[in-house]
Amino acid sequence: MLGALLSLTSAAFFGMNATSVRRGVLTGTVLQGLSISFGFGLPFFILMSVVLGAFQQIWTFSNFSYALLILAGLIHFGFGRYCNYRATKAMGGLLVRPLQQISVILSLFLATMFLGETLTPIRFLGIFLILLGPLILLGYRFKIYIRLKKENIKNIGNEKGFNPNYKEGFVFAMGSAFGFGASPVLVRGALVDLDYTAGVAGGVVSYAAAAILILIVVASPVRIKHVFSMSKVSVKWFSLSAFFISVSQMLRYMALAVAPVSIVAPIQQASLIFQVLFSWFINRDHESFSVWVLVAIFSSFIGAVLVSLSTDFIMSIFDFPEDVETFLLLSWP
Repeated sequence: MLGALLSLTSAAFFGMNATSVRRGVLTGTVLQGLSISFGFGLPFFILMSVVLGAFQQIWTFSNFSYALLILAGLIHFGFGRYCNYRATKAMGGLLVRPLQQISVILSLFLATMFLGETLTPIRFLGIFLILLGPLILLGYRFKIYIRLKKENIKNIGNEKGFNPNYKEGFVFAMGSAFGFGASPVLVRGALVDLDYTAGVAGGVVSYAAAAILILIVVASPVRIKHVFSMSKVSVKWFSLSAFFISVSQMLRYMALAVAPVSIVAPIQQASLIFQVLFSWFINRDHESFSVWVLVAIFSSFIGAVLVSLSTDFIMSIFDFPEDVETFLLLSWP
């Protein structure tokens, strides 16, 4: 249950991060946002490791665990995030997000193959409901997008809009799905059988690896000048984003230290629900809030509950027929 709560809270902070990033990129650039994100993230992880008494654990991982954590940082924060930006630029976030849902399937497949995790019918149902929520929301927002697009074409008389590059977008969307899907398995493999504070220590290692990569990318006079040319508005929103994503990733690493990937990865998909909620409060003139949003939230919430509960616990509450109990006790692989 602790892992599920940490995952859900992480998803909420990730939703706040996405909302802040959206406001930040209106006046700033991706490189500026990444620079603040990593510039804040690593010191934040180090500070929290001291506060939670996990600082000494940074130096106690095995060589194999260090390798997994470094690889997770490079794959998720480096490769995955880069591919995500490229895919979004190529064909828009609305078309990218459904493709990125494959990351959950990849996470679960790798977890069963390499970590010995198992899936039950109840968890399959929970995973389905969690993924159904964002898909309902995306479908609704796509209808709104089409309606507004038709209205704009009708009012303007010609379309001077976005021309998607589907080939590039698909390739990089698959790349981001790989990065986001593989990293939870690497983190779990490094932190399995440790307590939640080890997740903070592990996050320091991963963030340090990614921060070094970003530092290499930024380390030129032209790019440094570009980073420091941010407006005050961009600094404000990117700083908020850096705080939210740092908290989100810390909770995610803590969750992966105490819970299987099969619980953490699906619940993380609820971040899109939180993103819409927080966007509605912060910038409600640009967000839609309807009954379909409530249905999506309810679906993901019920799914998160089912994923976090054990089959034995559910069977102790409900009196199922013998055939149903036999089915519920099945596991894969």
